[in-house]
Amino acid sequence: MIRLLLAEDQGMMRGALALLLNLEPDIEVVAQAGTAAEAMEAAREVRPDVALLDIEMPDGSGLDTAAMLREQVPDCRVLILTTFGRPGYLRQAMEAGAAGFLVKDGPVEQLAVAVRRVLAGHRVIDPALAAAALAAGPNPLTCRERHVLTAAADGATIADIAARLHLSESTIRNYLSAAIGKTGTRNRIEAALSARANGWI
Repeated sequence: MIRLLLAEDQGMMRGALALLLNLEPDIEVVAQAGTAAEAMEAAREVRPDVALLDIEMPDGSGLDTAAMLREQVPDCRVLILTTFGRPGYLRQAMEAGAAGFLVKDGPVEQLAVAVRRVLAGHRVIDPALAAAALAAGPNPLTCRERHVLTAAADGATIADIAARLHLSESTIRNYLSAAIGKTGTRNRIEAALSARANGWI
């Protein structure tokens, strides 16, 4: 049996996925989690073969969880399942050590096949998303520019961002200016929206 951890913040979706996957003759959902913290706790406790992770969770990202699983439960293979089919998310997932990346609008049979394939050591990637990721190219933003744009996304002032990131206001302006230039936008709000749409932040 393939022992599966299912992490999805929407209870109804989580329950439906667990029910459907448990119908497969060789898959058993051994743990369910609604948050990133619960997913990590369950993974350390039950040591699943495969972790099926949503990207958006209330207390963190499935991408961060994938990276932590790689360090703390290295035998667990990670499959990302998300509503957000953004090329940048795919790149981040692969960098975090995920073995697969699928969007939620596919059939459950495809998901079961993907679970089996990642456990067998294969990479499973939604074909349309793979093509979009290749066309989009790499993330042009540096790590610091991503942090600054993330802090700017809620409309925070330069002073607020500087205080939050423990940097000077002039440094924040420089990072924002670079990010605006790289995203081809007119201001920091547009830059943050563009970066989020591409999955860069």
